[in-house]
Amino acid sequence: MTDQRKAYLYAAIVVLVWSTVASAFKISLRFLEPIHLLFYATAVSILALLAIVLLQKKTALLLECGPRDYLKSALLGFLNPFVYYVVLFRAYSLLPAQQAVSLNYTWAIQLVILSVPFLRQKISAKSIIATVIGYSGVLIIATRGDVASLRIANVQGTLLALGSAVIWAFFWIYNIKDQRDVVIKLLLNFIFGFAFVFAYLFVSGRFVMPALPGMAGAIYVGLFEMGITFVLWLHALRLSRTTAQVSNLIYLTPFVSLIIINVVLGEKILISTIIGLLFIIAGIILQRYPFQHQLPGRV
Repeated sequence: MTDQRKAYLYAAIVVLVWSTVASAFKISLRFLEPIHLLFYATAVSILALLAIVLLQKKTALLLECGPRDYLKSALLGFLNPFVYYVVLFRAYSLLPAQQAVSLNYTWAIQLVILSVPFLRQKISAKSIIATVIGYSGVLIIATRGDVASLRIANVQGTLLALGSAVIWAFFWIYNIKDQRDVVIKLLLNFIFGFAFVFAYLFVSGRFVMPALPGMAGAIYVGLFEMGITFVLWLHALRLSRTTAQVSNLIYLTPFVSLIIINVVLGEKILISTIIGLLFIIAGIILQRYPFQHQLPGRV
C-alpha cells in the first residue's frame, strides 16, 4: 500500500470515528454532568497520550520544556480542554445533537475573524461574504428554518454552541504560535486542563463515581475525541503528498455525524439543519484560511 493510500485510510478512519462523537456526547450526558464527563474523559486522554509519547520515545522532549513552555500549556489547557469542553458539553446537554454539532463548526469562521486583531491578517471582501454565508446557516439552524420569525428555539444552548466555537478559535490562534512537538503540547495541555477540572471539583465538592454506562462514555470520548484520533490525523497529514488531499475529507464529518445521530439517537434530522450546515461549510470553504489544512478535528 502506498503512503498516499495509507493517508486516505487513516483519514477515513478518523473522519468516521470523529463522526460518532456527537452521539457519544449525548449518550454520555444522560449519565454524567458536563464537568464529570470532562473529568473522566480528560483523565483517559492523558493516559492515551502518555502511552503515545512513550511509544514514540518522546519523553526527553517533556524534560526540555522550560517555565515559559509550561505557562503556555497552562493557558492553552485552561482554554482546551477545560473551558472549551465545559461549554461544549453544556451546549450538547441543551440542544439536539444535530444542532450542537453543526453550530460548533462555525469555529473555522471565527478563526478568520479573530485572526484580524490577533494575527494581523487582512480580511478581504471574500471573507466578509463567506462570514455572512456561514452565519446565515447558523440562523437557519437556530430558528429551525423559521428565519422570518427570528425565533430561536433554545437561546442558551445556541449561544453556548457558538461560544464553544469562539473558544476553540482562540485556542488554535495561540496554538499556532507554539512550535513545540504537537503530541507533547497536547499532552501538557490536557494535564493542565485536568488540573483545572480537578480543582473545580475539589472546591465545589462535586466528585462522583459514575455508573458503568457513564464511565464507558467518558472512556470513549477520552480516547476518540481527545486522544488517539488526533495522532492518527497528524499521521495521515504527514503521509499525504499534500495536506489538502487529506484535510478536505474532514468536511464529510458533520454530514456523517447527522446520519449516525439519526440512527443511534433516533433524532429526526431536519431539512433546516442540512441546509444550514451546507451554508456553514460553504462559508468555511470560501474562507480558505491559510492555516486551515494544518488544523485537526473541526476543519
